[in-house]
Amino acid sequence: MPNRLANETSPYLLQHAGNPVDWYPWAPEALERAKREDKPILLSIGYAACHWCHVMAHESFEDEETALLMNEQFVNIKVDREERPDLDGIYMQAVQAMTGHGGWPMTMFLLPDGSPFYGGTYFPPDDKHGLPSFRRVLESVADAYAQRREGVAQSAEQLKQIYQANLAGARSSGSLNPQMLDVAYRSIASGYDAQHGGFGGAPKFPATMALDFVLRYWKRTGTSHALEIVAKSFRKMARGGIYDHVGGGFARYAVDATWLVPHFEKMLYDNALLARLGAHLWQATEDGEIKRVTTEIIEWVEREMTSPDGGFYSSLDADSEGHEGKFYVWSEDEIDSLLGADARVFKSYYGVTAGGNFEGRNILFVAQDPAAAAGRAGVGVDILERILTKGRRVLYEARAKRVWPGRDEKILAAWNGLMLRGVATAARTHDRADFRHLAIRNAEFLSREMVRDGRVMRSHKEGVTRINGFLEDHAAVALGFLAVYEMTFDERWIERAREIADAMVAWFWDDQTGAFFDTAKDAEQLITRPRDTTDNATPSGTSLAVELLIHLAELQQDPEYRRRAVFTLESMAEPMTRFPTAFGHLLGCADMEINGAIEVALVGETSTAAFMALERAVAEQYVPSLVLAGGEASGISRVKLLEDRSLVDGKPTAYVCRSYSCDRPVNEPAALSEQLENAAKVGATV
Repeated sequence: MPNRLANETSPYLLQHAGNPVDWYPWAPEALERAKREDKPILLSIGYAACHWCHVMAHESFEDEETALLMNEQFVNIKVDREERPDLDGIYMQAVQAMTGHGGWPMTMFLLPDGSPFYGGTYFPPDDKHGLPSFRRVLESVADAYAQRREGVAQSAEQLKQIYQANLAGARSSGSLNPQMLDVAYRSIASGYDAQHGGFGGAPKFPATMALDFVLRYWKRTGTSHALEIVAKSFRKMARGGIYDHVGGGFARYAVDATWLVPHFEKMLYDNALLARLGAHLWQATEDGEIKRVTTEIIEWVEREMTSPDGGFYSSLDADSEGHEGKFYVWSEDEIDSLLGADARVFKSYYGVTAGGNFEGRNILFVAQDPAAAAGRAGVGVDILERILTKGRRVLYEARAKRVWPGRDEKILAAWNGLMLRGVATAARTHDRADFRHLAIRNAEFLSREMVRDGRVMRSHKEGVTRINGFLEDHAAVALGFLAVYEMTFDERWIERAREIADAMVAWFWDDQTGAFFDTAKDAEQLITRPRDTTDNATPSGTSLAVELLIHLAELQQDPEYRRRAVFTLESMAEPMTRFPTAFGHLLGCADMEINGAIEVALVGETSTAAFMALERAVAEQYVPSLVLAGGEASGISRVKLLEDRSLVDGKPTAYVCRSYSCDRPVNEPAALSEQLENAAKVGATV
């Protein structure tokens, strides 16, 4: 008999609908039962693409004896962390406080009122590797709750203290100045792995937001090492096993320091951030390899991760047929059989051997530059590229006949907003009409299905939209709409972004605290109101909200938007400077405020060749903190940045401004490019 999860839409919850565990989704019914029967709550949090979540489910939640123990002693609740980041954030704070680390699956034990008193992550079915068995944990916790209630209550009360900082009033913690950006850059750069790219050792994550800040720093200061950090890190990742050379897209992270062996799940949000970074990095370098990888990410999203209605799905699983990575690896014999005469060159380039580099099989991995690889293979670079392109296509067709990893087809607003920005940015920088169409389809889907009177909903699946959105949902979707405006100059997208921004301030800003919270004022009352300001796997709701408000303040010359954004930045100045890797995205916002947004107003008929030439001049150059507007000349415009801008000599005209001063208006793309190059530098005046 299926349990209560059978009525849910989350693929992760549905994966557990057939467990013998009497699972509840997070709902008042479960909490009320715990209070009525005086039972502790076992809260299990995970997500559909999580390998160790699947392992624990198979070992414990599918086991009849373990399920019987769970059902007798606990009220059991299963949560999809992607649907409920508020619950995930609250209880992750607790498990990190107790154990010093976190991760998924998360296993928490709560009092009937939701207060945590014990927890961990993965527990094995038997004692091993220094971990107690899950059944021993269950028995110990149940015994403590029944026999030592006072101690359990004391533990819960102590843990509650970690949430006090969430409610503390924000105050200025330092000034916003160029020196803080210098200190942050030096701190980030000190962790750079000059041999393999990226930062630190194993496991190794892309650190995309920190790389984005470092790229900004290069453009502002001309520090060549900063560009080297970003370009080498991106190339090393793109040549590593963390990148899917056959189908496009990056895996979540590498388990080693060299990017060889990935944790094979592919998440929408990672690829959203990397696509946008790649588009900007191509502007900075004009590197063809970076352009190819960036476009392949978006082609993968369009081909494998887009719903018929235009929404973007959440993830692809790490596992297929019960084995992690099985879908993605190859034997030497398979390559020989599929590629024939081209196999020798292909194997040489991607490091394919008879013994393999992963459990006897091969993860495709590029160890050298194409020119060196071509020389080693005894062919020209052009011939090498043709062989590789053809080989990847043949392998993709063969791989498509395998059993595919599971796909989480829920559509999450925040992640869609991030990917929408990536697609719209790449459409502009790479002049891709198909990317433009994909971005507009997604934006229309989000506007139609997931925005209601300015408020954004969290999740959509199979025609059902549910769960009131969080701060990150509102800010990310609005920023996505602004990116679509910059791609189309259709003012409807600014209006929609502003409507969401106003709702975001109304529902998430707290005047008493002087800060944004992650949940709305009318959200379910939990044991605390979460407020996580750090940029982790995704930008925090706070940093996205700050960026949105600064961007709108520039476009619409709105001092109230700026006031809130600047106060928030000032309240985070000290932790940003001390712990810059935890605030990569927020540091980009600080750069925008400290060094000034670069405002570009293109005036003229948008369909003319002369206007589009100016548009291309902007699109081909990396401009940090760009605020772009375009449209016909008029005295009054819905976009304040365009007001009182006129044509010069009757031709489409570009205006470049920064810090309340503007350069002379120009008609020629070359002149515009020169102005943009100068405006981006620290200390430049226009």
